[in-house]
Amino acid sequence: MLLKTVNPVPMATLYASLVEHDPDLLDAAVTALRVHTSQSERETPFHSHRKGQLVVALHGAVTCETAQGMWIVPPQSAVWIPPGVPHSNRVTLDGQLCFLFIAPHAASMPDQCSTLALSPLLVQMICHLAEQRQDYAPHERTARLASVLVEELEHSQRHALPLHLPVPQHSRLRAIARHLAEQPADRSTVAEWGQRHAMSERSFARFVQAETGMSFGRWRRQIHLMLALQWLASGSSVQRVSQDLGYESVSAFITMFRNTLGKPPARYMAQRQAPLARPASSPPASPAAPYFQPTRNASWKPN
Repeated sequence: MLLKTVNPVPMATLYASLVEHDPDLLDAAVTALRVHTSQSERETPFHSHRKGQLVVALHGAVTCETAQGMWIVPPQSAVWIPPGVPHSNRVTLDGQLCFLFIAPHAASMPDQCSTLALSPLLVQMICHLAEQRQDYAPHERTARLASVLVEELEHSQRHALPLHLPVPQHSRLRAIARHLAEQPADRSTVAEWGQRHAMSERSFARFVQAETGMSFGRWRRQIHLMLALQWLASGSSVQRVSQDLGYESVSAFITMFRNTLGKPPARYMAQRQAPLARPASSPPASPAAPYFQPTRNASWKPN
């Protein structure tokens, strides 16, 4: 498990609380739930749903972990989790998010996890659906809203974001990933890493490529990008993030970030951090307790 928790609630108690919002117990093919994590980071234990799940980050950042890897969701984006895939979600402090649950027959969605950029219209539609009764009938107005929402979501698959980090199963590489998460400023070369593990530079490079599908340099940059998005979403400055990641200059970090996500970090986060306005007549967001439990205020690290 990549993300560690403290003060975990008993599993039976947590899943008993989930019943109130269990999407698999609702007849509607498309349902939604909005939550706010207040002042602490939160995390779910591994679980799965019969329905697919879209996790939409409205404010703060969300990370989703499965057996195949980890996906990060910047604000105003989402991660799609196919039906039946065991996963754990973690959201940064004071995060706001929506869950959208979709029955397998109700939409044409990817069969693998992916991070998607959502249009403001689609985000607003998901939030609006979360404010409606979730036990709506097929002939009601809410059902028509859900139908249009799904159609818009299917089109959003063209806007996938490169925010997937493969999680190696080999214990040696998981130890390296843990080290890089704990000490991201370590700039050891491929040759130096190979020497530490009694491998030639070429053998180590092939080993990483075979296990992750990426070169070592690209894999390490993905780890840096994941950490950067988490820290930026939690309020750290670009200068501090650049320093903590071990970049020689702020401009070098900005260049890496812009080359990956198309915009410099300050502009990228500024465009995504503004929380969506909520009409005065709308009910407050549901508390996070049924879905999240407290975690340490620290970044992810592999076991």
